[in-house]
Amino acid sequence: MSRDARLLTSALLVSAWGGAALLTVAVVTPGAFAVLPTRTMAGTMVGSVLPALFLSGIVVAAIVVGLSGRVAESRPAALSAALAGGACAVSQFGINPRIARLRVEIGGPVDALPADDARRVAFGLLHGYSIGGLAVAMLALAISLGFLVVALRRRSHASASIPLT
Repeated sequence: MSRDARLLTSALLVSAWGGAALLTVAVVTPGAFAVLPTRTMAGTMVGSVLPALFLSGIVVAAIVVGLSGRVAESRPAALSAALAGGACAVSQFGINPRIARLRVEIGGPVDALPADDARRVAFGLLHGYSIGGLAVAMLALAISLGFLVVALRRRSHASASIPLT
């Protein structure tokens, strides 16, 4: 695969994942909380979408690292993608299973617990960490996309200035 094809493939993958993440954050999550009858149901619905988002983020990051890490001018893109994949992995395999166990332990709506209940406080912290993990992944992949676009533009400008004789 040519350098340009690696860069373009990486940019397309990052764009697709970023679009899915943005759709989840900006449309699916607020929509679930707006139309479902309880916050618990909305949280369960959004929680069922997140594994696909996090797992695909890990896969996209790995592919981008594999493809663009070989191209010297796009190594910063690979590093940013690696950070995004790491954030997705921590959220998927570290934070979200703890949230699921806590939900089972609580056995009902988190909102029904007193505000100072240790389980509700722990849930709030873990939920915040999960949101933070997704935010880090989205920001890191946006930065990766920026590096990829710059690398592609440099390559297209360099090849355009070579005379074809």
